[in-house]
Amino acid sequence: MALSRACWAPAAVWGSAVTRGPYVTRRLQLIRGGLAWGAPRSSQLHLSPKADVKNLISYVVTKTKAINGKYHQFLSHNFPRFYVLYTTFMKGLQMLWADAKKARRIKANMWKHNIKFHQLSYREMEHLRQFQRDITKCLFLGIISIPPFANYLVFLLMYLFPRQLLAQYFWTPKQQIDFLDIYHGLRKQSHTDILKYLERVVPLISDAGLQWHMKELCSKIQRGTHPAIHDILALRQCFSNHPLGMMQLETLQMKALSRAMLLTPHLPPLLLRHRLKTHTTVIHQLDKALAKLGIGQLTAQEVKAVSVGGPLSPQGPRSLERTTCGARYRTPNLCVLSLQNGACCFFLSELR
Repeated sequence: MALSRACWAPAAVWGSAVTRGPYVTRRLQLIRGGLAWGAPRSSQLHLSPKADVKNLISYVVTKTKAINGKYHQFLSHNFPRFYVLYTTFMKGLQMLWADAKKARRIKANMWKHNIKFHQLSYREMEHLRQFQRDITKCLFLGIISIPPFANYLVFLLMYLFPRQLLAQYFWTPKQQIDFLDIYHGLRKQSHTDILKYLERVVPLISDAGLQWHMKELCSKIQRGTHPAIHDILALRQCFSNHPLGMMQLETLQMKALSRAMLLTPHLPPLLLRHRLKTHTTVIHQLDKALAKLGIGQLTAQEVKAVSVGGPLSPQGPRSLERTTCGARYRTPNLCVLSLQNGACCFFLSELR
């Protein structure tokens, strides 16, 4: 009896532990078997790596936007002038990057389908032409900033000469208006030299009828009269040989034409002639593409871009811009006559 009591004593003392033995064992077996037990805490503690990365990126982006917004508010309140330059620069970088990707797509499509430049649409041709001019300025700034500590000088030059050194992406709205007016003024200044040269070479024209037409045309321009297209086309023969052919033009006349086309005149005569021919060929191709598209399809911004390189002030009335551009581009041969062979196109420039 004593022995039996001694054997059952632990069971009586630890009876609760013994009776819960199968329950604990079963719970451990369920957990090991992969069954859910209790509150679903394991799903929150053990996320997939992709979900963790997405949540982290979303958190970083949200915080970055908040900090950037506070930074913009600080600059706008404390440094308003610098804030205008800062926002213009950041927007310019975004537009430059977007245009670079678009130019890359156009180039890739040209290489893939073996398309030449003159076979592109008007908008694609104009985009590539303008992007090439803008990226040339950016590359020039990058080259001159290569020497040590030259970047400080570059920033100073960019601030002092934004029109000459900066692409249009980095112009403020006020600078865009002012600089376009300056370009129009530079074109108008070159027209006097072009007209003087034409009057000087009139006696060298062999045909008497063409001499008379040239004198009449010069007189109309000097009186402020806008010539008709047929008046210019009547002089087509004068610009295909001596003395007004492209290969017979004098250096002073080529410099005047370069200024009228917003090209630098500070080049040797051989390079001036080559650049004029290249530029006028591109303009002729743009004219043909625009004739296919139609003037009425252009947006207000595109009309302004055409007027920058054409005869009209970019700040003129919108209806007048469209009318003048239509008069210029309805006859694609006018570009061949006026640009590729001489200077007649600039008779249209004295509209204002």
